Amino acid sequence: MINFDFYTPTRVLFGADRENEAGKQVAAFGGHKVMIIYGKKGGHVESSGLLERVHQNLNGAGLSYIDFSGVVPNPRLSLVKEGIRIGRSEGVDFLLPIGGGSVIDTAKGIGYGIANDFEIEDLLYGRVKTDKNLPIGVILTIAAAGSEMSSSMVLTIEDGMMKRSYGHDCSRPRFAIMNPELTYSLPAYQTASGAADIMMHTMERYFTPTDTDTSLTDRIAEGLMISVRDAAQVAVKDPENYEARATLMWAGSLSHNGLTGAGRVSDFATHKIEHELGGMFDVAHGAGLASVWGSWARYVYKTNPGRFAQFGEKVFGIDASQTSDSDITDTVLASITAWETWCHSIDMPTTLTELGIYPTDAQIEEMAEKCVFGRNGHIGFFQPLTKEDIVAILQMAK
Repeated sequence: MINFDFYTPTRVLFGADRENEAGKQVAAFGGHKVMIIYGKKGGHVESSGLLERVHQNLNGAGLSYIDFSGVVPNPRLSLVKEGIRIGRSEGVDFLLPIGGGSVIDTAKGIGYGIANDFEIEDLLYGRVKTDKNLPIGVILTIAAAGSEMSSSMVLTIEDGMMKRSYGHDCSRPRFAIMNPELTYSLPAYQTASGAADIMMHTMERYFTPTDTDTSLTDRIAEGLMISVRDAAQVAVKDPENYEARATLMWAGSLSHNGLTGAGRVSDFATHKIEHELGGMFDVAHGAGLASVWGSWARYVYKTNPGRFAQFGEKVFGIDASQTSDSDITDTVLASITAWETWCHSIDMPTTLTELGIYPTDAQIEEMAEKCVFGRNGHIGFFQPLTKEDIVAILQMAK
């Protein structure tokens, strides 16, 4: 393994009814004035009674709070700026997002803005750095992004519809409340999209240029992917299956807290490509990843075909025992197809057409240009990709 740091300070409160401990946790971490951040006004967080229960819980802990709603998928910078303005004027000192990755990332952006004196665009474009954020606690309602335990944040800059990220350990939530029952009401498509995102967070770390021994991290990653593979197929058909929901929820956190990448370099090229799809077409993140990965894989597999063969053998049961170096390509392609077959089993797309978008050549050029903008002309580490490579992958993905 290469040298690595592994830091996961988030306290996890997992299981039924744990959201009723939110006030106690906020108080324990020094919060006094809380901004509760969630999605659509009048949406499920409100209509299900969850928001009212959180209000009562905070009241019981002697805490004051304000509500801040309106977060959408592929969260917008403009809403973050509004949250910063309100948070400053109200003297907010603790952030409590209720939702999934978009809501949590919005909270992280608001926290950066309140705790620092700069424009958030400058942070996203890499013009400034910081190690300051407000303390954040999470009530998770979607198993997908893993932002509840990660150091990263992704926001959409409306000027040019560019998605950009920033990561620092200061933004890791102080606590994350995970009640699998809060995910029962998710539509099947959203459940499946979340599962694809969880898989991809692990796969982006699994397909690595690190050629030293990573066997222990491999086994952790493979076990997680197998568990998600099976649980997703159950959850989309039986949405109130507690064990399947619990597996997805915990796997989502473990897939993106650094564990499955420990000791090796991660890739994340597919994520960066999908970010531009999300910015231009506002697609569901996990579905966008699923629609692109197969084309990325077929484009880059010759860099290390053995890694793809191992993926197929360990995660999808492809028999590679009789494979020689000369015919490993068959195993590699069978492994990629196995991933796509799994995607189809949970109604996830594996092409842009299946995703329901039909980008023009000009739009593909624009997305590829945005991918490498500010990144020294390339993305990824498994096989570094230039603008021309990204164009080729997106054309393949049609």
